[in-house]
Amino acid sequence: MRTATLGPAERAESLAHMAERELDILVVGAGVVGAGTALDAVTRGLSTGIVEARDWASGTSSRSSKLIHGGLRYLEMLDFALVREALKERGLLLEKLAPHLVKPVPFLYPLQHKAWERFYAGSGVALYDAMSMARSHGTGLPHHRHLTRRGALRAAPCLRKDALVGALQYYDAQMDDARYVATLVRTAVDYGARAANGAKVTGFLREGERVVGARVRDVEEGGEYEIRAKQIVNATGVWTDDTQAMVGERGKFHVRASKGIHLVVPRDRVNSTTGLILRTEKSVLFVIPWGRHWIIGTTDTEWDLDKAHPAASSADIDYLLEHVNSVLHTPLTRDDVQGVYAGLRPLLAGESDATSKLSREHTVAHPAPGLVVVAGGKYTTYRVMAKDAVDEAVHGLDQRVAECVTEETPLIGAEGYQALWNARARTAARTGLHVVRVEHLLNRYGSLADEVLDLITADPSLGAPLTGADDYLRAEVVYAASHEGARHLDDVLTRRTRISIETFDRGTRSAREAAELMAPVLGWDKDQIEREIEYYAKRVEAERESQRQPDDLTADAARLGAPDIAPLS
Repeated sequence: MRTATLGPAERAESLAHMAERELDILVVGAGVVGAGTALDAVTRGLSTGIVEARDWASGTSSRSSKLIHGGLRYLEMLDFALVREALKERGLLLEKLAPHLVKPVPFLYPLQHKAWERFYAGSGVALYDAMSMARSHGTGLPHHRHLTRRGALRAAPCLRKDALVGALQYYDAQMDDARYVATLVRTAVDYGARAANGAKVTGFLREGERVVGARVRDVEEGGEYEIRAKQIVNATGVWTDDTQAMVGERGKFHVRASKGIHLVVPRDRVNSTTGLILRTEKSVLFVIPWGRHWIIGTTDTEWDLDKAHPAASSADIDYLLEHVNSVLHTPLTRDDVQGVYAGLRPLLAGESDATSKLSREHTVAHPAPGLVVVAGGKYTTYRVMAKDAVDEAVHGLDQRVAECVTEETPLIGAEGYQALWNARARTAARTGLHVVRVEHLLNRYGSLADEVLDLITADPSLGAPLTGADDYLRAEVVYAASHEGARHLDDVLTRRTRISIETFDRGTRSAREAAELMAPVLGWDKDQIEREIEYYAKRVEAERESQRQPDDLTADAARLGAPDIAPLS
């Protein structure tokens, strides 16, 4: 199997190829569900294409809590089917499909009431573990344990003594959501799919009542394409209703957006060896280990403003700080916040006026011949959603199609990962990198880390850390542009790396060096380098300004003050 490369030449070739011949399946939208759908379709032997208006995972799928989990709180809602399904997927990802990207993470749940709460919450966590083990998809995670107050404070000295009487500790898993999606797309391409980001669907082609293709505008290079396909899958998340409107058909369901924001703070601000999960009046709050940082989130509020750039307001930030500080010995302040990001959950509308009660289930529909829509769901169960979408699309194909095989198809980078991990000290000695750097590369690229190391061998200067972002090597910026489809500075600093939320300057110190590293790969001249840096700086300032605003309306207006470098309209 060849390694998929998503460079500028491959992108242009993919667009041309998709326009030349009819596809079996065209997927619109490259979030986690769209990328998973493309992988599912191509591994059944179907000719497959995927187009994305912006960047891989540029919407919801890069702005989640970064968790792969069964949804412990759904047990309390008695939604056993959803939890069972998600726990199976969690096990598959940890053990078989993406062990290089998905890692175990511990959580501590403080108990505030004696006896009854330990029994009640303990029973729920025990059931959670039992459901995971029942299908042999949880063997890699430790079982939960009960802790006294003293034991809990040893694990998490950051907690106030009066904030708990004891605790439970259990395990879930986490990943870098945007990196996971990019790897999904590359895996699909590795099996023969065609993929193009910066390719916006502007309308659908019809013959009578049947949808037979899509009109696609190349946002990056200009030009229009007509891409024909026997079946189109609309996997556009919170944009589902907008995409459906292009067909002129009334949708069978509607998708509402729920905003969730997260804060990123340095690891030393919260003295703990474990993540935390706390109850709020509406939902739960996580404090999640994230390298040298913590991610704190999330909120759950209705959002009906700009979908591309949801804004976090000052009220959102205060809400999270207030709730996390209710249990911390040393409270966090605004000055501790390195990064803030906001994302939108695509929830199926109709069950409730409150977004926290809207359905996290997914649905698939066939609103017009030739068009399938998939929406809702949660990140963890993307593979099931993709399978259901392709199963539905297959009904409209006049051919025999193989069953789904993604349960047995590891993502690129998974094969050989464990052996390379075991040999990481030898790799460090061979390359001259510190073993911690090698571990960092293996946990981001798996066995594809060798491709990054090859860049360093060819140009040793790429083995140095990026200015202002010591956790990342210069080679990773080059690799993002040459292999992972990054087209703009924002793609690299926000999604291929997480520099935009992991540094107090939000990546502005790294911007010039990163742009100059990308330039030779993407053919940028000096003017384009300056333009990329300018647009990125404006985006950071607009986000900072939005986070000083009191409410959603003013925050949204402030965020929209920074234009996109590749406008879609």
